[in-house]
Amino acid sequence: MKILSVFGRLYRGETTFDFIGRRIIGFGVSLTIVIAGAGSLLIQGLDLGIDFRGGVAWEVPAGTLTDVDAREVLEANNIESLNAKIQFLTGTELQVMRVQVGDQTEPVRLAVQKSFADLAKVSVEEVSVASVSSSWGRSITEKSIRALIVFFVIVSLYISWRLEWKMAITAIVAMAHDILVSVGVYSLFGFEVTPATVVAFLTILGYSLYDTVVVFDRVQENATKFASSRQSFANIANVSTNEVLARSLNTTLSSALPVISLLVVGSFILGAKSLEEFAVALLVGMLAGTYSSIFVAVPLLDLLKRNELKYKPFRGQIATGAAMSELMGHGASERIVVNNASKSQTSVFTNEEISAQATQRATNALNHPPRPRKKRR
Repeated sequence: MKILSVFGRLYRGETTFDFIGRRIIGFGVSLTIVIAGAGSLLIQGLDLGIDFRGGVAWEVPAGTLTDVDAREVLEANNIESLNAKIQFLTGTELQVMRVQVGDQTEPVRLAVQKSFADLAKVSVEEVSVASVSSSWGRSITEKSIRALIVFFVIVSLYISWRLEWKMAITAIVAMAHDILVSVGVYSLFGFEVTPATVVAFLTILGYSLYDTVVVFDRVQENATKFASSRQSFANIANVSTNEVLARSLNTTLSSALPVISLLVVGSFILGAKSLEEFAVALLVGMLAGTYSSIFVAVPLLDLLKRNELKYKPFRGQIATGAAMSELMGHGASERIVVNNASKSQTSVFTNEEISAQATQRATNALNHPPRPRKKRR
């Protein structure tokens, strides 16, 4: 029942999770993943596909063939088989064996094609050969980097105009975080990087930016709403994030389900390798984008804005529990709790006490004795 209650509050937008107060946890998880990915990149690098490193790939109807048979064919044609990449792609009708090696001359490519055809007992035409130059992969990489830089510049200018420059900086950091996490995951798990992967990396930036802008837009609305109530920016950020939390999770879930279907049906059932390369990158990026918009972007924005003149006097105040629920307008609460992190104090007031204090201040103001008049000379 407790779990159902939590999901019910999430659905109604009534959660009161302290994202700002627990930012160390969010930053720690992100930093751990990024450092692990960076270490993996330095040690083992990325598994670049044939489109980036160049080479030759043969696809043979597998039948009963094994990777040992493929390596024997390569060795018989004086090709080093130790670094050869051999994959078995399962489709609806037959299984195909893909063999990838470095670049070879035309006579060698044709000789290996005939050897594979004889081994599989099929015609030469049923064994496909693909040769790709590494310069093509470099061209793709250079164009992707240029597109990424242009995207970052345009996004930062738009967010600075539509919201503010501090939000633009935070959004760029969040998107860079998503790219680093995605690349690190690919290196850690040895996923192959292909042009489809690069396209997916560029696509996930849109999801990351969407989630971040949704939260920032609500932050700006609440900053105007609470302008006269003298609230800390941490309270505004917490309230805003909790209000859009269900929307962000629902958006990610509705987007991730088709991608998972694409991964399961397209890759594991139909054997479409290109769909797997695209879907895995897309799924990893979606999850990283949702995480960064909530646990990275908003807490980082708080660090940039908490010392502004209008927020600095209250930067140690973080409303939790019933106090945050009161700020979010979920009905009157019996107790209001404000944590003052800078003084390590907690003030607890009931509504009756707050009303009595306000009445007393008004009475004191009305009953203030008049100032003595100056005597005339």
